[in-house]
Amino acid sequence: MKLDWQWRLMLAVAGKEFRDRLRNRWVLAVTVVFAAFALLIAYFGGAQSGEVGFRGIEVTVASLTSLTIYLVPLIALLLGFDAIVGERERGTLDLLLSMPLTRAEILLGKYVGLALALTLATTVGFGVAAIPLLKQMGTAGLRLYLNFVGSAVLLGLAFLSIAILISVISRERARASGAAITAWFGFVLVFDLALLGILVATAGRAASTWAPYALLLNPADVFRVLNIFGADTLRNAFGLGTLLPQHWNDPFLLSAVMLVWIVSPLILALWRFR
Repeated sequence: MKLDWQWRLMLAVAGKEFRDRLRNRWVLAVTVVFAAFALLIAYFGGAQSGEVGFRGIEVTVASLTSLTIYLVPLIALLLGFDAIVGERERGTLDLLLSMPLTRAEILLGKYVGLALALTLATTVGFGVAAIPLLKQMGTAGLRLYLNFVGSAVLLGLAFLSIAILISVISRERARASGAAITAWFGFVLVFDLALLGILVATAGRAASTWAPYALLLNPADVFRVLNIFGADTLRNAFGLGTLLPQHWNDPFLLSAVMLVWIVSPLILALWRFR
């Protein structure tokens, strides 16, 4: 009975966070952004080479993957960086803690509510973009696209967990926003540049023994491998065929790594918040 009551309290906090995002049109705005970019890339991604129109689902997913790596982490970090520190600055955190709510219920409730908003915006946005392409996809193409959408959701949830951790350890909202932007630069831009620099400096010696595991240290790279490694043409085009071992095309293994990236920052945030 007590456990059921705790779940109800956590879901009440989650429901408030979700309704707030619906009320301020955040979900609608992000949904429109995802749908617009997906349609533009699907139809005009080859305009620079003189081709306009749907060029195949593999090429479309590759282009969307490159866009999603930049866009989804940024949106997730901006969504969650002030979840806790914002309440603290407004003075409402003390009010929440004075209620019959534990810190775990507050933190997990906020994460669940924000995660629902982000998941809804991602699935609906990319889903709407797929409707005009259904006849040209085929069964295999639809499966590839659905895998992309699912992995995009996991990517967003992973960076939302990082945002919650930043929000907990930051004392001011301004510092939290700076830390969120720094995290975006670090994971999305700096990490890959550093990895490429190491590969060039070592002339790729023994790269296949350590580089695949280095990619696991970045959820953005795990997302890239999830979407690129499954198609032979894309794997060879991105150079992953020689860098990664063949067993890395197991989506369950890579999805499990993404789940670790979702859960680990939340556990650290909960420990620090307590």
